[in-house]
Amino acid sequence: METILISLVALGASFLTLFSGFGLGTLLMPVVALFFPLEVAIGVTAIVHLANNLFKVKLLGKQAHMGVLLRFGLPAVLAAFAGAGVLVWLADSGSTIHYQVFGQALQTTSLKLLVGGLILLFVLLEFSKTFASIKLNPKFLPLGGVVSGFFGGLSGHQGAFRSMFLLKAGLTKEQFVATSVMVAVMVDVSRLLVYGRDLAENPQSLEWPLIIAASLSAFLGAFLGKKMLQKITIKTIHILVSVLLMVVAVGLMTGLI
Repeated sequence: METILISLVALGASFLTLFSGFGLGTLLMPVVALFFPLEVAIGVTAIVHLANNLFKVKLLGKQAHMGVLLRFGLPAVLAAFAGAGVLVWLADSGSTIHYQVFGQALQTTSLKLLVGGLILLFVLLEFSKTFASIKLNPKFLPLGGVVSGFFGGLSGHQGAFRSMFLLKAGLTKEQFVATSVMVAVMVDVSRLLVYGRDLAENPQSLEWPLIIAASLSAFLGAFLGKKMLQKITIKTIHILVSVLLMVVAVGLMTGLI
């Protein structure tokens, strides 16, 4: 059942990511976290995310702007290592937070609290007109790479900051999409080098049939999305997904998920 559900979410998320501000990882990771420990869910999502972005590179990669890619992407790679290292450290520390609500004992972890908080933050940023209007000078591209890469390594949330910096880089629509995809691949590879060491020590935590099914579903979603790029708007879906993400974020932070 989890393979079917996660594959459907991967297909839908990959389709929607071409139209909305949310990325595949933002939508997929909370669903995977319903069935696996959070640090494993982030690693599994990273594998699917990388496979899907490699497929997009095949579709769009030739139009990436190499100058912007180097100035933004290289700092993002270095910062992604740092973010992924923090994730592994938090997962290994295993710090548990105990609390009570109406006399009922509950618990969460520092990792769930942090990732849940990040999901809430990025959902709120999606609806912030102020944030959407920020377009920074191209001279800040290396700084943008550091910020985007760090959050990409930590929780997979990199798209919002990446867009904020790249939108002012003087790119065409095609260059913007292609360059964003290339940066995402670079960050995915970096964080998987860190996650992979931890996952390799616990190979039983990865279910490859599920990963393959989710990746193929994401390919289909990206292909369909490219076909309908100019034909669809998803404002209502965007709102519904945001509400669901906020519910999941609160669930993680409180330990209910």
